[in-house]
Amino acid sequence: MKVNKKSLQTKDKKISYTHIETGSKIICFMFSGAGYTYDKPLFYYATMTMLQNKIDVVHIHYSYNEDLFKQPLENITQTIMNDVNPVILDVLKNGQYTETIFLGKSLGTIPIANEIMKRESYLESKMILLTPLLKFDLIFESIQNSKHQGLLVIGDKDPHYDSNKLEQLRKTNLNLEIIQNANHSLDIEGFETINSISSLSRVMEKLQNVIKAN
Repeated sequence: MKVNKKSLQTKDKKISYTHIETGSKIICFMFSGAGYTYDKPLFYYATMTMLQNKIDVVHIHYSYNEDLFKQPLENITQTIMNDVNPVILDVLKNGQYTETIFLGKSLGTIPIANEIMKRESYLESKMILLTPLLKFDLIFESIQNSKHQGLLVIGDKDPHYDSNKLEQLRKTNLNLEIIQNANHSLDIEGFETINSISSLSRVMEKLQNVIKAN
């Protein structure tokens, strides 16, 4: 296994990313949340699950100030895509990979739902949406209209949880996992350590099932 820290210079800024290589033909691009970075439990164990299944991983390192979140969703999407798209193109340019998986948490689900899921080149890609921002109608509608295989996980104490919207999303090809009493970090409310670890284990089990499915 090789862990390569790389960077790209776009016209606006330098984008850094970590490329973990196992020699696979499958690559998973991961998009972090606003404060939920790649060393946090969901990403740490999702990365471990990918590597266990001989899937290469790319962590794209971006951060934004609070002003971005006051902008329209289209602007937020475009800003993040300006950072992640050059990395995706750089990683895929040599044709090593035949399959792609996209995994995002919270803020990281915005570019996946609002842009990547709509692109013809990624119609066969699996999409993993952890705590997606379903209160944004554009995000919800994009997920609802997609034909992708994948996984959507959200807690019923998450501010973006909406039982009516989730009921409609059951008609999609995504596996839905609703974690009882879980917040936006998918931790069980009330600092329930053992139950939080159990729910994390459950999420990884569902992730394993999705990435192993043909």
